[in-house]
Order: sequence, then structure tokens, then C-alpha cells
Amino acid sequence: MTHMIRSPRWMTAFLACVLIIASPARAWAQSGASLGSQALGPAYWHVFVAYAIAWLLVLGWLIAMFRRLGRVEERLGNQGASPSR
Repeated sequence: MTHMIRSPRWMTAFLACVLIIASPARAWAQSGASLGSQALGPAYWHVFVAYAIAWLLVLGWLIAMFRRLGRVEERLGNQGASPSR
């Protein structure tokens, strides 16, 4: 799996995602009102918990897929090294 982390393609994709998420235009659009004037109330805590759980599940799924892909690549690489019949 270390070869996937160091590959320029994955690093470029990761950097692009970080730059999109941290773009100033997005932050400017979200600054409509001061935080002191906003009130969510106690009934919205479950929404934040649900989003946190959903993100954790997505990240866990991605990690599992990358690990499985690494195992498949190892198997394919091992088959290519063995003599064919």
C-alpha cells in the first residue's frame, strides 16, 4: 500500500481535493452572518452525529477498498513473476 501513497497520481488528487475544500470563495460564501446571531438549538445534535458517522463509514470503506486493491495488485504482480506453462 505504500506505493499507492507515494504515487504522484494519488498525491495530485489528494492535493486537488484539499485545495477545493479550502478555497477562499467557499469560505466567503459561508460568512453570511456572524456566528453569535445564529442559533441551532439542542434538537440538531443528531444531525451532526449522523454526518460524522456517515463520513467515518465512507472513509472506512475507502480504506478497505485501497487495501483490497493493493492485495489484488500484489497477486497480479506475483503471477507475472512466476513462469508460465
